[in-house]
Amino acid sequence: MIKDALLALNEKSGSSPYAIAKFMEEKHKAVLPANFRKTLAMQLKNSAAKGKLVKIRASYKLSTATAKKSTATVTAKPKKPRTKTRSVNKPETGKKTPAALKPKKSTPAKVKQPRSIRSPAARRAKKASAAAV
Repeated sequence: MIKDALLALNEKSGSSPYAIAKFMEEKHKAVLPANFRKTLAMQLKNSAAKGKLVKIRASYKLSTATAKKSTATVTAKPKKPRTKTRSVNKPETGKKTPAALKPKKSTPAKVKQPRSIRSPAARRAKKASAAAV
């Protein structure tokens, strides 16, 4: 839907999220959920991070790779599915020994009590040991 909106708006400096949302509301109002603007903002941000969109100031534009791919998919011929071949004599790597699979035992960490719970006797003992040193 975002791609359709960007292609339809076809602005030179990119389209703002507001313009994209407005276009989507007009075209797909019956299908959109109530919180689609929040979802749209997240999708725009994620698409920009992946490189599908280019962010220019506060606007978004299709990246050149995406624009070329969209026109190329229309005219591309269907490819033959690849068949996987497996080597018979290939040694297996990455096998772990049973010793490596055992979880390591760790001793539980001693819980340190906050100052408000410590007894006054413990405080006196700590001061006495510090003074003796």
